[in-house]
Amino acid sequence: MKMKKFVAMTMTAMLGLSLAACGGGGDSESGDSGSNDSGSSAASSDVANKDKPLVWFNRQPSNSSTGELDMTALNFNKDTYYVGFDANQGAELQGEMIKEYIENNIDGLDRNGDGIIGYVLAIGDIGHNDSIARTRGVRKAMGTAVEKDGEINSEPVGTNTDGSAAAVQDGKIEVGGKEYIVRELASQEMKNSAGATWDAATAGNAIGTWSSSFGKEIDIVASNNDGMGMSMFNAWSKDNKVPTFGYDANSDAVAAIAEGYGGTISQHADVQAYLTLRVLRNALDGVDVDTGIGTADDAGNVLSDDVYVYNADERSYYALNVAVVADNYQDFTDSTKIYDPVGNQLDESSHATKKVWLNIYNASDNFLSSTYQPLLQNYDKLLNLEVEYIGGDGQTESNITNRLGNPGQYDAFAINMVKTDNAASYTSLLSQ
Repeated sequence: MKMKKFVAMTMTAMLGLSLAACGGGGDSESGDSGSNDSGSSAASSDVANKDKPLVWFNRQPSNSSTGELDMTALNFNKDTYYVGFDANQGAELQGEMIKEYIENNIDGLDRNGDGIIGYVLAIGDIGHNDSIARTRGVRKAMGTAVEKDGEINSEPVGTNTDGSAAAVQDGKIEVGGKEYIVRELASQEMKNSAGATWDAATAGNAIGTWSSSFGKEIDIVASNNDGMGMSMFNAWSKDNKVPTFGYDANSDAVAAIAEGYGGTISQHADVQAYLTLRVLRNALDGVDVDTGIGTADDAGNVLSDDVYVYNADERSYYALNVAVVADNYQDFTDSTKIYDPVGNQLDESSHATKKVWLNIYNASDNFLSSTYQPLLQNYDKLLNLEVEYIGGDGQTESNITNRLGNPGQYDAFAINMVKTDNAASYTSLLSQ
């Protein structure tokens, strides 16, 4: 993905929205219905729902089979953007983190002494761009990648203890003059019987099955996220002293590094959460979209260019990733702490309170509910946004969209889809 650093452009005319201010009020809790009886005034009836600011976040509108971006959704209106993180950069960082661990800790890592460094991989959602990228990142670094249609194959292999799976190949790594085979022993999508993906309980069950069948061959546990990684760590790998690697830098995973969790990747959730709401704030204020991002706002909030990039062609902001390992994990112990450079309160006289409808695709998702939403709740007050948080079931869009029965009462929307293909489920409601 080719990134281009955002260069501030004068977009006042483009971004001007004349929305009436809403009265103040507190945050609603995740899982509330779509109604809000807090006493705040309704959103301006002068602005059609289809013209109100919209941010897609965490799940980029795209084809789940090909990864092609849904540019119709990303250009829904002139104030539509995506906020996420640089999935490819983070995925490669995760793979390199695991490889470096192997190189630095090779003594005793090959638990059964067979000359094979065997790893198992928990895949979150086979149709999610971030999950696909992380699977590819691990396989690239491990040398187990096989190309399919010009890209690294990201399909699960099931069980591959004999190295015969077509989706991967045996890799090689040389450490201290000795060459080891690297093999993906098993991988699967962690999807439960109800259809929810990235499922931690399923991952815990999977490591139980794998360990009972070929546990002595497992030298490394890798996961597309910390929720699944910690489930496997607590169920088996902690007691068996098998290093486990995840993604998200959730607080429990960061703390577990002191207990043998190998490492994780911070996707700068503090920056992502800020950008999610800041882009909306700027559109609602009718100011340049770069305000408080690449250009300091009137309160002094600004981000440096080493924590995010903007891709204008994709209308997407991406936070950059940082590896969290034994050497630096103590700097990441509080995953819900706001990012200091953008922690200044906006003056309500210049930035009147506005109402935002925001959903989390799965109220049980460890990262989104335990890290991302608390961060959003810290920033919404600083940005004078009254946000209603809706928690989904992780399975169906209708569980969420059914609670957007009256979009006219909101000034802006932040949407986290269950499936990346389903942007139209939301834009069709806003277009009515």
